[in-house]
Amino acid sequence: MKLAGRRILVTRPRELAQELATLIHEAGGEPLLYPALEIGDVADPAPARALLARLHEFDLAIFVSPSAVRKAMELAQGVQMRPVGQVWPAGLRVAAVGAGTRRALEKLGFRDVITLDGQEDSEALLALPGLAGVRRVAIFRGEGGREILGEALAARGARVEYAACYRRARPAAADAPTGRIDAICVSSGEALRNLVALLGRERMVRTPLFVPNARVAGIARELGLREPLPAGPGDAQMLAALVAYFGDAK
Repeated sequence: MKLAGRRILVTRPRELAQELATLIHEAGGEPLLYPALEIGDVADPAPARALLARLHEFDLAIFVSPSAVRKAMELAQGVQMRPVGQVWPAGLRVAAVGAGTRRALEKLGFRDVITLDGQEDSEALLALPGLAGVRRVAIFRGEGGREILGEALAARGARVEYAACYRRARPAAADAPTGRIDAICVSSGEALRNLVALLGRERMVRTPLFVPNARVAGIARELGLREPLPAGPGDAQMLAALVAYFGDAK
């Protein structure tokens, strides 16, 4: 099989890792789950719940990740709000950063989600015509998320409000996988920095490192790691990069 005998470290948060792990397993590889990020609840959910309760004031809601979708809907239940098809304001458009976020919304019943498949960053979303001319925007994200999306929309004249509905954290130190690791997959710069602390730079510089985009590749270089291998933002793209690499290595 395409990845027969290859042991691949999957570092996504545990609740988001299963799709890539399944793809690796189906290709004959052995996925090693070693989360470099944890997704948790915010200390004070009141601001996000308050924004959810007045979504009728907005004309666009943006979700930056599948975790933003899941955690926002959990908070919505706290304000007795069933967002899909019932209480979700009519006319409120929804946008997603990346295909994974779009799929999370579609599983909940959202339709016509504004997104750009194949590119999973805020810059790609900003280029879409669906974001032109919006006046009031709610952005659902994690604590301390990137500001580029909101800043760009504000520069276009939009009034932007954030709802921090989850927090990211470095997992407590856990035993690293024993034995050989043939490749490491990372999905963000924050996860990469955490992984260096958890796994150790010495082990990482010996192992092929697959990253989703040029920004994370730059962070890998700053950290003095092995030259990163570009894969793409989605799980299918990550698998394709792994298969191509190990196919060429034969």
